[in-house]
Amino acid sequence: MLRQFIQPENLPDWKDFFTQVVTVENHGVKTIYISGQVGVDRQQNLVGTGDFPAQAKQGFANLAIALASVDATLADVVKLNIYVVNYQYEHAAVIGGLIRQHFPAGQLPACSLIGVQALARKEFLLEVEATAVQTAKSEIS
Repeated sequence: MLRQFIQPENLPDWKDFFTQVVTVENHGVKTIYISGQVGVDRQQNLVGTGDFPAQAKQGFANLAIALASVDATLADVVKLNIYVVNYQYEHAAVIGGLIRQHFPAGQLPACSLIGVQALARKEFLLEVEATAVQTAKSEIS
């Protein structure tokens, strides 16, 4: 079993706290674990203070960047966990729109939407983490 711990250069540097992307390859299958992505840019600047849609959009953009760092795409995602501070029903429409925008129709990932009291920083409104799976490149015919 091969494990890799990756800190993509196009994402914020949180290496003192966690690894952004971890891959595990075993028997021709590569499983990709993406740490929770929030509404910040590469320099950890908040995108959209108090603006749930802006932070959600940035979180999903960061998710795509994390996947690209290991030659994966959103189409490889099989599971999402989405954490929302002080969840309100209106948040579901924003999240649903982003999911439909970013994932192939008919192949939407399994998803848990979880309301939470707080995230790592008080200004964070949403965090999205993912698990993706690929067949090893040598296994693809």
